[in-house]
Amino acid sequence: MRVVAGTARSLILKTIDGLDTRPTTDRIKETLFNMLTGYVCDAKFLDLFAGSGGIGIEALSRGAASCTFVELNPKAVSCIKDNLTHTKLSDRGRVLKYDAVSYVSGLDKVDFDVIFMDPPYGKELEKSVLMALSNKEFTEDTLIVVEATVDEDFSYVSSLGFDIIKEKKYKTNKHIFLEKREM
Repeated sequence: MRVVAGTARSLILKTIDGLDTRPTTDRIKETLFNMLTGYVCDAKFLDLFAGSGGIGIEALSRGAASCTFVELNPKAVSCIKDNLTHTKLSDRGRVLKYDAVSYVSGLDKVDFDVIFMDPPYGKELEKSVLMALSNKEFTEDTLIVVEATVDEDFSYVSSLGFDIIKEKKYKTNKHIFLEKREM
């Protein structure tokens, strides 16, 4: 896995062994960030279920002002820190060893431009995060991107106050782009 573009372009990132994380392939990462053009530069980026930090580091490399990485697995937290050091992006990254649902639930206000989440599949963790976010005040026009299996149902998001603005399907997974509906 490598950084696709920006100041850290072509640098190889570490990943953790095992099946605890699923690093996003370079091709899918490039497609994702092409769709995020206009959202990332100078953004406050939140990477939930951050794994090895590849998505948040890509955002920083492409000009995000800051990225908060939230990851519970201690090996993955260490990997993110190593990757931030290797890419010389540590000064704009904050790594929290925390459960993503608890982190979002504890926010007073949502003050991020982009929230990306790639939770373990089949556990409805994205639904739990979205439920927690649905009760929050947003200080920005926040874009929320969820990576999920291609057959994951998101019909419930409207009832939580979110609108699907885009969907990009790949062979086995997809990205859903959401915005919180103004009340």
